Amino acid sequence: MRDRKVQERMRGRKTALYGLLVALALVLSYVEAQIPAFFMVPGMKLGLTNVVVLAALYRLGGRDALILNLVRIVLVAFTFGNLFSMLYSLAGGILSFLAMAAGKKSGKFSIVGVSVLGGVAHNIGQILVAMAVLENRNLAWYLPFLLASGLGAGVLVGVVGGQLVKRLPAWDGAR
Repeated sequence: MRDRKVQERMRGRKTALYGLLVALALVLSYVEAQIPAFFMVPGMKLGLTNVVVLAALYRLGGRDALILNLVRIVLVAFTFGNLFSMLYSLAGGILSFLAMAAGKKSGKFSIVGVSVLGGVAHNIGQILVAMAVLENRNLAWYLPFLLASGLGAGVLVGVVGGQLVKRLPAWDGAR
């Protein structure tokens, strides 16, 4: 009976933590939507919500970070976007997550390096979807600009995410 109560409490705390992280991601999405596009190039963003995904990857683990990322993408698309923005975000978000998870697992990258991998992969995923949806290979010329923005944003997100990870305790389920 006592073990069941402990498990229920842990599940409740984890659900609350998920809610807080998703809410933080939504707030960061709103803040980011208020920032004009860099260099007046459409699609270039800071990727502030990736701070949450990065922190979740390092403090909760890959499975939980993926779930948070997918929930965030769907909620942000329904709140601030549309089905097309969800398609682009899913492609970028999933590819970004896979790159970050692989980079972290390899042990060869710092948290900033893992974030840069995610930023670059996100932009690759989005440009591939754009090329497929619009049936236009000429969009590949846009990739160098997106890769540069992914690199810069990845460094910024990695530095901020690294500071957040230092301040967050690892989730052990016992608190």
